[in-house]
Amino acid sequence: MAGVPEFVSVNGPDNAGKTTQLQRLAERWDTFQMLGAVHEHDPEPWERVAADDYASWWFEKSTTVELTTMLVSSHLKRAAARRAPRTGLLDRGLSMLTAVAAATSVVKDGLSADEALRTIRHITAPFPTHREASVLLLPSLDPDRSYAITSTRENRPWTGIYPAYQRHLHAILRHQAEEGIYDLVVDCENHDVAEVHRQIVTGLDLLLPSHPRREDDDHR
Repeated sequence: MAGVPEFVSVNGPDNAGKTTQLQRLAERWDTFQMLGAVHEHDPEPWERVAADDYASWWFEKSTTVELTTMLVSSHLKRAAARRAPRTGLLDRGLSMLTAVAAATSVVKDGLSADEALRTIRHITAPFPTHREASVLLLPSLDPDRSYAITSTRENRPWTGIYPAYQRHLHAILRHQAEEGIYDLVVDCENHDVAEVHRQIVTGLDLLLPSHPRREDDDHR
C-alpha cells in the first residue's frame, strides 16, 4: 500500500470482537481518530427505515441498489468526518460493507455469492474511495465453524432470515480473504483477545510505520 492510509478498518461478522479491538487500537495510537459505524454519521435515513420494521425493510422492502447506495453514502459521510492528518478508525470498512450488501442480496435476490459480489461492486464503482488499511477478524477460517462460534456468543437465538444471512456473510468474508481483499486477516480461533490484538498490532506496524505509539504500548 503506497503511503500512509487515511483509514484503518476492523471488519468481521457479528460477535467477532471488532468493538474490543477498535477500542484497544484507539488507546494505542495517538494519531487514530475513532469514527465508528456508518449510521453514526448519517442517522436520518437509518432512523427513518428503523422506525417501522428494520429487518423487513432490510431483507424484503429495500432494493439491493437502495441498500448498497445507502451504506456507501453513509460511509462517505463518515470518511468526511476524519480530521487530517489523523487516521480514521472504522467499524467495518468498505470491503465489509460490500460483503454485507452481497450477503443480503444472496438471501433477498436469490443470487449466488459471486453474482452478488459482482452486482455490489458494479453499484459501488462510481463512488470515490479512500486509502484504507483493512483488518479482517475471522472467528474460524472454516465458514461453518465461524458461524457456529459467533451464533453461540449471541445471547438469544437468531431467527427468521437472519441465520441464512449470517451463514452467507461468513462464506463471503472467507471468499474475500482468499481473494486478498483485506490487508490483514486474523484467524481468531483458539486465541484470546490479547493475542488477537498482538497480531493486529504486528500487522499494522508494517502498514503504519510512522504512527507514534504510546510509551506503555508493549505492556498492553
